[in-house]
Amino acid sequence: MTSETVLTGTDVTGDGRATLGPAAIGLLGRLDRTFAGWGLEAGAQEYRFPPLLTVGDLAKMDYFDNFPHLASPVSALNRTLMSDAGLAEGTVADGAVVASALVDAEYVLPSAACYGAYFDLAGSPVEGGNRVITTVATCFRREDHYEGLRRLFGFTMREVILVGDRDTVLEHLGTFKARIAAFLEQLGLPHHVDVATDPFFDPNGAKSKMQKLFPTKEEFLYDGTLAIASVNFHRNFFGDRYRIRLPDGSPAFTGCVAFGLERWISALGRQYPALASVDQLLTTSGA
Repeated sequence: MTSETVLTGTDVTGDGRATLGPAAIGLLGRLDRTFAGWGLEAGAQEYRFPPLLTVGDLAKMDYFDNFPHLASPVSALNRTLMSDAGLAEGTVADGAVVASALVDAEYVLPSAACYGAYFDLAGSPVEGGNRVITTVATCFRREDHYEGLRRLFGFTMREVILVGDRDTVLEHLGTFKARIAAFLEQLGLPHHVDVATDPFFDPNGAKSKMQKLFPTKEEFLYDGTLAIASVNFHRNFFGDRYRIRLPDGSPAFTGCVAFGLERWISALGRQYPALASVDQLLTTSGA
């Protein structure tokens, strides 16, 4: 490795679109293999789910009540505006396709990698009582602002998804939480764990009160500000909504561990500007 900084060749536009240079790509790949490897060691099978989610699937989990600000619907041009001469005049104006030229959107870009797993398991029994899945996806989130690699419109998310009975899911989550903490210590990245709210639960309801006693989402914050990993316990929310059943017929419990890979690059690039030192750290930590 050279002393080239990890962010050399990387460019981020003001609207949250990133171009990663060779050094950042190498680091992203190494981090992804590390986190995916943790999942495989826990018995995960690797899946790649469709890059588009249906509005109908997302609506079943109240996505458009909880996350309307993040949604990126995918539409298509109205074919009546097309001819051999091209698109009708006025269809594209000021760098955008006008809304009136679009058909109703039936698909949405994913804002989290795990959703595809729950949709794929919908209506199915959990074979053996427990499943571990790992997947990676390019995710998209409409935000009110973007900030370098820390907050992007499109970014890479690796997840390990846990499906099964309550105790087994919680045991896996505890193991991953400890492993993330140890990895961050080995890398020398200052961090703390913070409890985050889970929008799947009504902030005024009984589940929200339970959440305060038993956190459902915990985030690992680099330098006190940047969430680079999260550990999430969904209880039986997805099992109930998507009819994912345990062998006894009850809704399965689920959890997931998520890693925003560009955020890790941002944290490591800030903490260790020389790529050679980052490479040495990753080698020492077993990544």
